[in-house]
Amino acid sequence: MSDYMFMLDSHLTSEQSTVLALVRDAAAKANLNLFLTGGAMRDMLGGFPIRDLDFTVEGNAIKFAKTLGAAGAEIVSLDENRKCVELLFSGQVTVEISMARQERYTKPGVSPSVHPATIHEDLRGRDFTVNAIGLSLSKASFGLLLDPTNGLADLERKELQAVGNYTLYDDPARILRLIRLSVRLGFQIAERTMTQYRNVQEAGLAAKIGPATLEKELRQIAYEPLACEVLQSLEREKLLSLFSPALSGSKFNPTGFQKLHKAKQFLPFGIDLRIDHYALFLNVLFEKLTPKERAELVKRVGLRKKEVDAAAKLELNAKKLEKQLTASKLQRPSALYAVLSKAPGEILLFLLMRSTQRLVLDRIKNYLQKYLPAAQEVTSDAVVEHGGKVGTPKFAKVREELIAARLDARPKKPAPVEAPPPPPPPAATGRRQSSWGR
Repeated sequence: MSDYMFMLDSHLTSEQSTVLALVRDAAAKANLNLFLTGGAMRDMLGGFPIRDLDFTVEGNAIKFAKTLGAAGAEIVSLDENRKCVELLFSGQVTVEISMARQERYTKPGVSPSVHPATIHEDLRGRDFTVNAIGLSLSKASFGLLLDPTNGLADLERKELQAVGNYTLYDDPARILRLIRLSVRLGFQIAERTMTQYRNVQEAGLAAKIGPATLEKELRQIAYEPLACEVLQSLEREKLLSLFSPALSGSKFNPTGFQKLHKAKQFLPFGIDLRIDHYALFLNVLFEKLTPKERAELVKRVGLRKKEVDAAAKLELNAKKLEKQLTASKLQRPSALYAVLSKAPGEILLFLLMRSTQRLVLDRIKNYLQKYLPAAQEVTSDAVVEHGGKVGTPKFAKVREELIAARLDARPKKPAPVEAPPPPPPPAATGRRQSSWGR
């Protein structure tokens, strides 16, 4: 195993490792050269958590992705022009499968003509050098690092550098990505890239960014840990109005986003709660907008009705759960766990942001910080030992019983510490003197 493969393995979650092995096996069967690229490589080499797995194949990416869809992955989106497919695997692992390609632009902001290419040509045509690094997952060159634009050096310098002199001109949407990545990574923008960025802004090319691209970027911001800071940076650069002119000024909601960020601090590390981050983000984004302004934003960005409805229903669903959480029957930890373990994660975060009832807030915090981590300690082996067979209804029932017993068990009192015996009196050192002789 190469050093880079070892590094990759240490950065992946167990679910991501499973998906990577599945994709690699499928590529080997399809006789395709497979590479890990883009954000996954940038985050791994930069020491950041890997959010998504980005794969590039030298061959028919769409056909290959559909075989993975047949294996249980859900196809989220498909770009016929760029030959790129986004998939969602179990465990909420997001994967992008792309064809190694060259893109040629006739005018700024227009859809490019796309041609199959080698992985080296593909990497040289990307947006920023830190995103133009690849790792071979093919048998013949397994673990080989590809870095044709010297992205590793820019990672070490913590600098965002455009791959070419026309990178931002060709695709103005990249200026949004430039701002977002500079905030998330805490990187400086290289001087030449900043000059290119300013020229694109002065030329008004940002107006050429289409609704589908704006929606995709908005979704990316929703999953950013520093979403509020990203939006504030976009506002300073006069780019937030691309999504809606109403978002500028007093209609922007930094307080709401700060509350959301604070609520997320209570989430337990390493436990997936299946949270709809996009619904929460949109709810806060819509909060100060009038119905007319909201409708304009939805139209301008091309938001789907399903996503808008999910954001709108958060408050109603949260009120129902809030009422449940005030019941006296939830005093036992197991009873509270039984209710909250069935509640969507976004509803819990919404209540942490909005509820004014101390009891409700305390119960959610106890669930997230005490009861949920304790429940994770009930292993599958322990369930099997108590008669639960994996894959059967009895397994789930036995697990629930073990979790309830663990949560309701009174903590053992520490054994009393006995006081040490008193020290012996000091030994006599000579004849006792008479008081008359002093």
